[in-house]
Amino acid sequence: MSESVIIALLSLIGTLGGTLGGILATSKLSNYRIEQLEKKVDKHNNLIERMFKAEESINLLDEKIKVANHRINDLEEEKE
Repeated sequence: MSESVIIALLSLIGTLGGTLGGILATSKLSNYRIEQLEKKVDKHNNLIERMFKAEESINLLDEKIKVANHRINDLEEEKE
């Protein structure tokens, strides 16, 4: 084999190795970033669920306050 063929083969091997290494590194970084985004989305969804439950509790308490105020008004009217 001539020197130019050997150099061309070595260049090809180096290029392929570098390209594959770059692809693997990019793939790992992309997977890491996707995992981090999934964690943020899970936290957000958890917050939404908690806020929905809190709003339900607030509405229930508001209704109880209205009932209590109505009962107080009825008692005051009976007293008069």
